[in-house]
Amino acid sequence: MEISWLSHACFQLRGKNATLITDPFSPQSGESLLLSKISPSIVTLSHTPSGLSTTLSIGGTPYIVRGPGEYEISDVLITGIADNHDDKDGKERRRNTIYIIHIDDLVVCHLGALGQTLQEEQLEAVADADVLLLPIGDHHTIHATQAAELVSQVEPRIVIPFYLTAPIENAPVPGAGSGRDATDTLSKFCREMGIQTVNPQPKINVSRTNIPTETQVVLLSPRQ
Repeated sequence: MEISWLSHACFQLRGKNATLITDPFSPQSGESLLLSKISPSIVTLSHTPSGLSTTLSIGGTPYIVRGPGEYEISDVLITGIADNHDDKDGKERRRNTIYIIHIDDLVVCHLGALGQTLQEEQLEAVADADVLLLPIGDHHTIHATQAAELVSQVEPRIVIPFYLTAPIENAPVPGAGSGRDATDTLSKFCREMGIQTVNPQPKINVSRTNIPTETQVVLLSPRQ
């Protein structure tokens, strides 16, 4: 399976039998021109209505997964788990859906716009994740320290951090707001994880045979 990051909470998972896009963003954003050229078979939306999670910019006629439940499409099994984007029952920042995606003999967990730590039953549901797509922004999602704590609880093989808000133009790492804010947040997350800053790469190919035995942080650069 090939994983690439398009921006915000939007990832492309390209499997043997299906291509899945998470949280495509609004066509008002310049980066959305890329999305219009992609015709995925499946789209997951974690936090709607939202300009950072909408089908308006996607090409083709994909199957749309909009919330909690169990779905099976093109040999891809998806479980959506209800979550509140905040600690006030979702009243401030809408509700969020966590997706657990079984594709190509791997388990990918996309946390969407997670705004608080996971409850015990949610942790049990994501415990089998091989790849964790993890928000680390301070303004709209859990912050870097909370994100690192969550990694230690879930213990995935691969962690791919992302920012929910817009990335910096030409930034070498995922970012939001100013370049200094993005770099500081990413650096803090890396320190919390006990690692040096990792060089970003355009995509990652993961299979059951090459997945690392211990947790590894992978940074992806926004796809152009």
